[in-house]
Amino acid sequence: MNEKDPIKKTSVRRLTVSVPPGGEGQRIDRLVTNCLPDRSRTFIKRLIEQGYLAVDNTVPRTIVEPSYRVKLGEKFILGIPEVADLQLAGENIPLNIIFEDEELIVIDKPAGLVVHPAPGNQTGTLVNALIAHCGESLKGIGGVRRPGIVHRLDKDTSGLLVGAKTSLAHQSLVTQFSERTVQRAYIALVWGIPKKTSGLIDANIGRSPQNRKKMSVRHTGGREARTRYKVERIFSTTAACMLKCHLETGRTHQIRVHLAHIGHPIIGDPVYGGGITRSRKASLGNDALTATSGLNRQSLHAYLLGFMHPVTGIKHRFESVLPPELAEICAFLDGGGNSGTP
Repeated sequence: MNEKDPIKKTSVRRLTVSVPPGGEGQRIDRLVTNCLPDRSRTFIKRLIEQGYLAVDNTVPRTIVEPSYRVKLGEKFILGIPEVADLQLAGENIPLNIIFEDEELIVIDKPAGLVVHPAPGNQTGTLVNALIAHCGESLKGIGGVRRPGIVHRLDKDTSGLLVGAKTSLAHQSLVTQFSERTVQRAYIALVWGIPKKTSGLIDANIGRSPQNRKKMSVRHTGGREARTRYKVERIFSTTAACMLKCHLETGRTHQIRVHLAHIGHPIIGDPVYGGGITRSRKASLGNDALTATSGLNRQSLHAYLLGFMHPVTGIKHRFESVLPPELAEICAFLDGGGNSGTP
């Protein structure tokens, strides 16, 4: 490794990755991606190909092959370049804060709020709200584009999300997500009723070959993905039911893709088949049809989040009730009005 290597630039954040016992032989891009659950494997592969990864052995050298097979005891340094031209500003966006201390903050995110800036959504995001609430010190915690962000929820998914306010908290929470010790569960309102009242959906997920903006179950390739579900409530219309889903992995759109894969897409999710078809329309009463037709989000809510506090070591567990628009859907699917509760 020489002074011209990109990893030496001062505008690069450095991350050290070690090969754990039993991890030898796997691809370096997969190892690094598992340590950065908020970044895609494609993003990691691109960094490696551009020379941002070095193996920190006796004689350091740059690795540019994403397919490089790691060896036990090897240690790698990944450079994550900061985006200098992105100026994030705080915005006065209301936040439903469930818990907050000096290290972290837990938010109950509403549907419609984008988590971090991206093409098409440079302002009005949760990141902008967090910067306004936490102050300028939040900038740089976890990267320029996603300060404080440890994990994500889709724009039209509501529910609990934890953010880091210090580098120590960020690294601890990222590690907990990577090691899959974080407890995460969702409520999903889906079309139809599964034949089994509970089960495990174990199916790899990757980019759809037909539409690169969508994810799909992949029989070859993709990344391992496992979702446990349980039928929590069957509505009187029998056109739909409520599921509780527990994530064992955290892939992009995982629950949405998995439930669509088993034939029970999430109500209101047009991307993965959750729209109102002719047969679904025929099975709904007028009120339920009106309510589901007017839904401008997918019926997915992250109701449970549990993790260990980075500093105190105390196990925290938070729960969130269904937002009003989903509670109303439940009431109508049960043949009642908007006064019902799930």
